[in-house]
Amino acid sequence: MKNQPHAPSEYRKSTAREYFESICVAVILALFVRTFVVQAFKIPTGSMENNLLIGDHLLVNKFVYAPTLTGVERAVLPIDPIRRGEVIVFKYPEDPERDFIKRVIALPGETIELRKKRVYIDGKQLDEPYVRYLTPPDEEGGDEFDVRVEYGPVTVPPGHLFMMGDNRDNSQDSRYWGFLPQEYVKGRALFIYFSFGEGGLSSLVSGVRWGRIFHQIH
Repeated sequence: MKNQPHAPSEYRKSTAREYFESICVAVILALFVRTFVVQAFKIPTGSMENNLLIGDHLLVNKFVYAPTLTGVERAVLPIDPIRRGEVIVFKYPEDPERDFIKRVIALPGETIELRKKRVYIDGKQLDEPYVRYLTPPDEEGGDEFDVRVEYGPVTVPPGHLFMMGDNRDNSQDSRYWGFLPQEYVKGRALFIYFSFGEGGLSSLVSGVRWGRIFHQIH
């Protein structure tokens, strides 16, 4: 009677290999999320005060404006068109290696004009409760050569946006560098996950602005 061949022993991965594979998967997922889904962004200037402060750390949704090929994708995936009033992060047109953050003010095909600092879209004044002025709008007049006071009218070309900072008198935005190509948009600002004010190591704890953490951006 022939001996029956032994059943092959069950293959078992070593503990080290299991850890290695788990780490690889975690790194790949982290890179995927970082590249395609969310991005961390730190506010470097006061151009969006008082809504966003220097030292605010944000999460940016990079997926929400992703392009789609079919109507089915648009219906199934959580992808939205860019809307006026949204705060977005984008590549600075004059130096695409830098990221800027501003608010969408005018959309493709719309005519924008500033009269005595107030924004008009297609001839209608825009309600902007988020705006901060260093000097209040002057009802009696203004400097016609200062784009912070008088600008336009200009029409936003197809595939472009007109961006402005909330700190209206202290923002380097579309009034200075022109229209933003939509392909430069990186994502919509979601919420503040951490905020730290000015100060050295001695104020490491006291400098945290706890009340701003998880503040949703509007």
